Amino acid sequence: MAIARLKELQKNAVRVVIVGAGPAGTRCAETLVAAGIRPIVLDENRRDGGQIYRRQPEGFGRDYATLYGSEADKAKALHDSFDRLRGQIDYRPDTLVWSLSPGRLCCVSQGKHTSVDYDALILCTGATDRLMPVAGWQLAGCYSLGGAQIALKAQAVAIGRRVVFLGSGPLLYLVASQYLKAGAEVAAVLDTSPLRKRIFALPKLLARPRMLFTGLQLLAKLFLAGIPVRLGVEPQQLVGETSIGVSAVHVRTADGQSLQVDCDAVALGYHLRPETQLADLAGCRMRFHEPSQQWVLDTDEEGRTSVEGVYAAGDGTQIRGADAAEHAGRLAAMALLQDLRQPVSSEALVQQRCALAVMEQFSRGLYQAFPWPAAQAQALADAAIVCRCEMITAGELRDAVREKGACEVNRAKAFSRVGMGRCQGRYCSQAGAEVIAAAAGVPVEQVGRQRGQAPVKPLSMLTEEVKSVDEVSS
Repeated sequence: MAIARLKELQKNAVRVVIVGAGPAGTRCAETLVAAGIRPIVLDENRRDGGQIYRRQPEGFGRDYATLYGSEADKAKALHDSFDRLRGQIDYRPDTLVWSLSPGRLCCVSQGKHTSVDYDALILCTGATDRLMPVAGWQLAGCYSLGGAQIALKAQAVAIGRRVVFLGSGPLLYLVASQYLKAGAEVAAVLDTSPLRKRIFALPKLLARPRMLFTGLQLLAKLFLAGIPVRLGVEPQQLVGETSIGVSAVHVRTADGQSLQVDCDAVALGYHLRPETQLADLAGCRMRFHEPSQQWVLDTDEEGRTSVEGVYAAGDGTQIRGADAAEHAGRLAAMALLQDLRQPVSSEALVQQRCALAVMEQFSRGLYQAFPWPAAQAQALADAAIVCRCEMITAGELRDAVREKGACEVNRAKAFSRVGMGRCQGRYCSQAGAEVIAAAAGVPVEQVGRQRGQAPVKPLSMLTEEVKSVDEVSS
């Protein structure tokens, strides 16, 4: 959809679709409504809030402090804003956008397939967990950090009786503290990042002193509760049996000692990865983000993608957190209004840009303090599972590189099936790329990224009842 076409449309006639109702989508819709545009908001979840501010189901009575901890005030503010918008937007929850073509989205809601036409599309698709395999992570009881958080928020249950939190990044401590506050038993927090990394990152982290202080408070609460917090660990194995699942986590500590922590569940995660599949299907340009060592959506400062008429905001473009997503959502809406020749306050634009610049500095500090552990992929034993959906081992992936010359992610996928399962590479493609890069002896950027495919997530297929053999033969 060309910008010239947008400029021909009157603001009350333009069909604007926002995908996602998290922090970015909510603030984007709010900005458009204030300008007189009624957008369609498609939300995969049953209620607004996104992942970080996911609302509890109707009928649940937990208060905000219990459910969101240190993020309670922000969650309530966002929810209140969305509630005020409900009558001024076309909100369609429980709706998955599974594919798109120029000007049209393919959707499914409760098994019914529909299409939604658009003149302008704003992708606020958020992020999913970024995972690094560890031997034994295919055992029952191993969850992503996001999965552990959803269980707590949406089902009011813990993933186990005694939970170990393993990985790195702010989300590790946030979810562990939420479990602690909910009364669950946290066996240990095992962080692969060493203390020295955080010290070196302090100048960047001080860009947002209040956020830094909040993180220190979460850490202090864990210490005061007597929960073991180990820094600089090297994961060795999740111990257990197929019949019973995880029973312990085995790591090597920063001082080289062997440590085993008994548990019946593990929450695993290393920061987040952007959900870029829809942008990929739209033909939007991607770029390699050096600080996070992953591919992200390439946008301009306001959120315009390389495809005219397609905008993006929030963690679906680059991981900078919920606060940054709110500012980015406003900016993307302002960019669309500018392209529609609608008045936009230059002061408001500058304000949002400046806020994002501060948060960009802070996010770079986080990547420095909690780096992506690429060396873990290189050190995986050949027998270790990389792709849980297809049960593809690191050895099989290395064989595809050495024996078949598959030094590019999609070629390795064709030979090994890594990334062909239900998650479509969300949980294995980045770690798989590290295994490929190490085996090929090239930088991970050079092996590329797994291309998005439709449907972007598994779909329910409703078919007519098949007649019996006797009926057919008669």
